[in-house]
Amino acid sequence: MKQKTIAILDYGMGNIHSAQNAVSFLGHHSEITDDSEKIAGSDILILPGVGAFGQGMEELKKRNLVEPILNFIDTGKPFIGICLGMQLLFETSKEHGEFEGLGVIKGHVKAFEDVIDLKVPHMGWNSIKIKKQSLIFDGILDESYFYFVHSFYAEPEDKNVIGAETEYGIDFCSIAIKDNVTAMQFHPEKSQKAGLKLLDNCLRA
Repeated sequence: MKQKTIAILDYGMGNIHSAQNAVSFLGHHSEITDDSEKIAGSDILILPGVGAFGQGMEELKKRNLVEPILNFIDTGKPFIGICLGMQLLFETSKEHGEFEGLGVIKGHVKAFEDVIDLKVPHMGWNSIKIKKQSLIFDGILDESYFYFVHSFYAEPEDKNVIGAETEYGIDFCSIAIKDNVTAMQFHPEKSQKAGLKLLDNCLRA
């Protein structure tokens, strides 16, 4: 069976190489790229990232990557967003201002500090509660733990998009699933066995 071609989007934000290392550890080949032709020709596209929403969108626009991302998603091929890569899929964010996102998922990115009294950022291990059936959860137990580092959270308008929730002062969407798009707020590549299993399921879906 032909191996899938996996593109990891390079847009100048952090965590790209650790995502690639996890993909390689799972036995898949990937390429870090910002080339629109390679993006279009890949079987799977991963949008990782660590950093601020506004800067992330600025980098995507500066590198002319918005249209290739949206075109790829429109093909129906698997798309995976990780951490900032999840948040950028939403319509807007209020991180250090107000910024427009990719608008793939209706909803908005909000600040924890506006709604909870707990320490921000939300950092460390926390569990997920699975909310909908999906092949990505094959072999993943409900209440499995994953590694989070974030001060903002995404709130989908359509609750049917929520694949899993996590509690941190409030219940927030930690996995969003919409058609061929799977996005997770935590870092699967830093989440040991459960995280690698989840990522592998996404890559094999």
